[in-house]
Amino acid sequence: MSDYLKELNERQREAVTHIDGPLMIVAGAGSGKTKVLTTRIAHLMRNGVDAFNILALTFTNKAAAEMKERIEKILGNNEARNLYIGTFHSVFARIMRAEATKMGYPSNFTIYDSDDAKSLLKGIINENNLDDKMYKPQYVAGRISAAKNNLMTPAQYQQDHFIQQEDARSGRPLIGQLYAQYAARCFKNGAMDFDDLLFKMYQLLVNFPDVLAKYQHKFKYVLIDEYQDTNIAQYQIVKLLAAVHENICVVGDDAQSIYSFRGATIENILKFQKDYEGAKVVKLEQNYRSSQNILNVANRVIGLNKNQIPKNLWTDKPEGEKLKLVRTLTDNDEGKFVADAIAEQKLRNHYNNRDFAILYRTNAQSRAFEESLRRMNIAYRIFGGLSFYQRKEIKDFIAYLRIVANPQDEEALKRIINYPVRGIGKTSVERIIIAANESGKTFWEVLQEPQLAGMKGAAAAAIEAFVVMMRSFQAMQQKNNAYDVAFAVGKHTNMVKELYNDKTVEGLARYENVQELLNSIKEYTETPNEDGEVVEDKSLGAYLQQITLLTDADKNNEEDQDVVKLMTIHAAKGLEFDCVFAVGLEENIFPSAMSLYDREDLEEERRLFYVVITRARDRLWISYANSRYRFGSLVQNDPSRFIDEVPPEYMDRSFAGIAGAKGSGSAASSPGGAARSYAPKQQPAKNTTTVAASGNTDLSRIAALNKAKAAQPVAHVPSANFVASDPEQMEQGMRVEHMKFGVGTIIKMDGGAHNRIATIDFGAGVGEKKIMLNYAKLMILN
Repeated sequence: MSDYLKELNERQREAVTHIDGPLMIVAGAGSGKTKVLTTRIAHLMRNGVDAFNILALTFTNKAAAEMKERIEKILGNNEARNLYIGTFHSVFARIMRAEATKMGYPSNFTIYDSDDAKSLLKGIINENNLDDKMYKPQYVAGRISAAKNNLMTPAQYQQDHFIQQEDARSGRPLIGQLYAQYAARCFKNGAMDFDDLLFKMYQLLVNFPDVLAKYQHKFKYVLIDEYQDTNIAQYQIVKLLAAVHENICVVGDDAQSIYSFRGATIENILKFQKDYEGAKVVKLEQNYRSSQNILNVANRVIGLNKNQIPKNLWTDKPEGEKLKLVRTLTDNDEGKFVADAIAEQKLRNHYNNRDFAILYRTNAQSRAFEESLRRMNIAYRIFGGLSFYQRKEIKDFIAYLRIVANPQDEEALKRIINYPVRGIGKTSVERIIIAANESGKTFWEVLQEPQLAGMKGAAAAAIEAFVVMMRSFQAMQQKNNAYDVAFAVGKHTNMVKELYNDKTVEGLARYENVQELLNSIKEYTETPNEDGEVVEDKSLGAYLQQITLLTDADKNNEEDQDVVKLMTIHAAKGLEFDCVFAVGLEENIFPSAMSLYDREDLEEERRLFYVVITRARDRLWISYANSRYRFGSLVQNDPSRFIDEVPPEYMDRSFAGIAGAKGSGSAASSPGGAARSYAPKQQPAKNTTTVAASGNTDLSRIAALNKAKAAQPVAHVPSANFVASDPEQMEQGMRVEHMKFGVGTIIKMDGGAHNRIATIDFGAGVGEKKIMLNYAKLMILN
């Protein structure tokens, strides 16, 4: 057996060796909490505590398995197999199997997953002749889940005046009735859903004193991981189980309590000392992950919260680099800056892709970063969510656009012909496919002649309406740009409306994703290239051609572990990376608009900011965009209030100009800037074989770009005194100088006051160019 106590620092050792009585271990980020928790269990067993008398509860099966493995390694035997260690749900399911008959359930009861539950609810809703668009199974399931996690029975739900008013205002006054029917049906079927494993466990302990006493005396020592993430049901069950011996040890960090939307409450950890008089508190403040500068930022930011357990993280690691603040013109520029910075950091500091993480507030933000990483041929993977273009709602919307551009696209037609539902069912589709195959016609051609498939009545009318609608979109694309067509598709198919009407968390995310797609199309039609030149072809066909490579997933990249990781901050909790990009730090995004008017909600957003800061080991970038397209309009953004909360002495603001701005080149002026103007001084000293094997071609790409550039005609060299002039001063007839195209004459001015476009004749070799003045730098010569 290893001398495990020598491997601990003083505070860790204090927590491990405290055996009897209530103990709260406040484990700061990166302080080794898992090591302390597992070592404490091993220490209990080493000091005579029977493994059968220890209950350890976690939130993931992975954490439980890792803990068992570590305990066995410390003890050098297999005693850990006798521990009751696992997730709340798995341990309680084990207990319920043994005790279920007392509550009228069979011992082999079925556990319904979320799909089973929604399917059962759908049947109950239909049996009650209710509108399933109003009483969506997913929405009703969410309400029932929240009730169970608050230990509320169907009868209590129906008797709660506030809840009944809330349901009535939402137009769903019968949810309580559905809850009662759902609970009765589950019981009849001998089934429990996921939430029942907590709810029924609580009822078992409360309603059967003999069972409660049995497990109170069995579990003499109770240990809880991530205590700040527990909900009301978990809190009450643990309190009941630990009531006799009070040998309860909770490990957590109030500063990382970020799951209130799942029912978690920070109050559980904050009131631990009130719940257990004389409880010992040990703070683990030595951090083994991050540089001191990163910890300084984290400490100062979280210190602004009122509801907290004060702590001060410190480390023996070097001071490290300052946090880098990055300001970009648009969200697309933000994506380009991050991809360019990753490419340069790989060349300059020999990082691998796996050393980088891009963390954002919502999944919808991934699009700009995915596109930029693909263009740079940098392997990446979305974690905790689907790739933006692989999400169902995005694939559905793009399928419509594909049909507009090419009505012969049978796969796209089959995907959306009955979405949203329009009365063209599976049988009708099968008949259309058979008719197309027998007649040699395409799917679209048969749709225009539904009698070929024997269609008549309501089905034929629905097909005719679908064809008329799609023809109108096809005619529209001849005279309108990609965004105008896409907007019409979203509106007239009712797809956007249906997503908007789904008020569940998942429904809101799908709606936001479609809005992000529309935003990207809007930006495609309005944004010039990096020289400020307005590209004429903004058609739907051109847009679809542009994104084809972006949406064609590379399976090798999907399987390759050397990838840049993209994920929400919530999904990143518990992880760490050498380099972290915290992106989208703008008001109404981070912090979320829904959190701005409640101090508790705002403090949770600040804890989320603390979590993203403490994911970084060595380098941390925080970025925001001056503008981004939201709901089809270009929105000007204020930087997040959290940026102002970072002490200036720990922040490098050299990137706070317009990093990556089109035509400005400003991002290349500092280390970590834009790769398009970066010239590597040396080859990477290591990992060259691995990089080549993984398909990463950054070096060959740069060489190819340099070769292509050398083959081009010599570009215009800007005047030595070149200074960009104020765009508002430019008028028709003026002589101006462009940094790339040279000297020309403004022959025409178009656009509004804030979106001026100049047509400039640059003479032989260049000709006329349309320049968006807000993007390009021009110097007035006369």
